[in-house]
Amino acid sequence: MKVNDDLAVIELPMSFGAHTSILNVSLIFDPEQGVMLVDTGLPGQEKQIEEALAKDGASMADLKRILLTHQDLDHVGSLAALKQQTGATTMASEIETPYIQGELRGYKIPPPERLEQMPEFKRMLEAHRPTHIDEQLQDGQRLDIAGGVKVVATPGHTPGHIGLYLERTKTLITGDALTSENGTLKGPNPGATPDMETAMKSVKKLAELDVETIVCYHGGMVTENANDQLKRVAAG
Repeated sequence: MKVNDDLAVIELPMSFGAHTSILNVSLIFDPEQGVMLVDTGLPGQEKQIEEALAKDGASMADLKRILLTHQDLDHVGSLAALKQQTGATTMASEIETPYIQGELRGYKIPPPERLEQMPEFKRMLEAHRPTHIDEQLQDGQRLDIAGGVKVVATPGHTPGHIGLYLERTKTLITGDALTSENGTLKGPNPGATPDMETAMKSVKKLAELDVETIVCYHGGMVTENANDQLKRVAAG
């Protein structure tokens, strides 16, 4: 779904057992530098991403950068396939990089005995391939794409989690630092966030930005009174 000239959001289904939810992957467009994909869904969703690109008038050949907000499987799952197909530059924070590259065990991956009790997740984890990160990002770094995209460190959900702020359109891509439901902004998911204290400090940091649109990976877009909603969540 095209949000504006700089941004589109891809809705990818995620099913575990009888429960299905939507993953909101972002595409950032630049007429000169091509397309940047933010997060990649689960293993095996590269074809759905390719189809979504086509609907927005782009192709896999236009995909020049792939940025990961963090290491979780539902964000990095199709990275290896997309990298192989496009040769896109891969980007993540310095802290998340060794996890994404497979040098460190995933921060939230259950121990082996617990994994045996989670066959569906175990199958997806086995289908995932670690991938080299070409560029490590720093807090406050500005990417010269789509009018300027600022990297914002938002630890808590994972140690090196990052979000993105699109300066021209005042759009905040939160990854899992925030969630939403039917257009209402909510805080980090406590069940998936090991360090809630740090995560809430990150929310307060995000609330210092001037935002008009918020894209949550889980929950989708928040457009109505986005600034006020963000400040409300930050206030706890």
